[in-house]
Amino acid sequence: MKIRTLILLQVFFLLFVNLVQAQKKMIPLNSGADLVPLNVKYSEKEYLGKKSMEVFDAGSDADLKLLKIVNTPFKNGTIEINLAGSTMASASETARGFVGIAFRINDDNSKYECIYLRPTNGRANDQVRRNHSVQYISYPDYPWERLRKEFPEKYESYVDLEPGVWTKVKIVVEGDKTKLYVHDSAQPCLIVNDLKMGPDAEGKIGLWVGPGTIAHFADLYVTP
Repeated sequence: MKIRTLILLQVFFLLFVNLVQAQKKMIPLNSGADLVPLNVKYSEKEYLGKKSMEVFDAGSDADLKLLKIVNTPFKNGTIEINLAGSTMASASETARGFVGIAFRINDDNSKYECIYLRPTNGRANDQVRRNHSVQYISYPDYPWERLRKEFPEKYESYVDLEPGVWTKVKIVVEGDKTKLYVHDSAQPCLIVNDLKMGPDAEGKIGLWVGPGTIAHFADLYVTP
């Protein structure tokens, strides 16, 4: 009886794993994908051993800077990606290699949620800068400046980062909550319990960069 029970448990486990893998979808990042650049430029590049999409700040003063992936309807689920961000030669001294993922981007691109990294902060000798290594924002009403002023420390935290280096990121979204996992860690480095667009928002996914950033993205997977 114990052997039969063990076999059944193994069968159920394999079925569960297969179901999860069937739902997990790789999103192509190439010129054949349906992409909409918003104040960024992009091209396919080989970067540190990976085929990637290079995205960089086009020089506009606009706050909106991302490459929207049209075939990515998203409300709740998991987004996994490898990304690398560094500063452009023309970047100001306040640039940090800002790189991240926007999600629930609405149809007219006027609203989205976003989690991003500040790679040059990860190993800075200034502890305050280290504390600002990862950030949540909600465009356009809740930029980082407002969140830091009104809710100090609540929407940003520390994680070890290096500029220009591939970094594995996982974002888990459920309702009005999200968690950020970096470097395959079992524990999130950032938890947001009140996404500003609310639990029912939905939209598309985008490759996000900040001012003065040149970034690379590869291996994008989405699990509903």
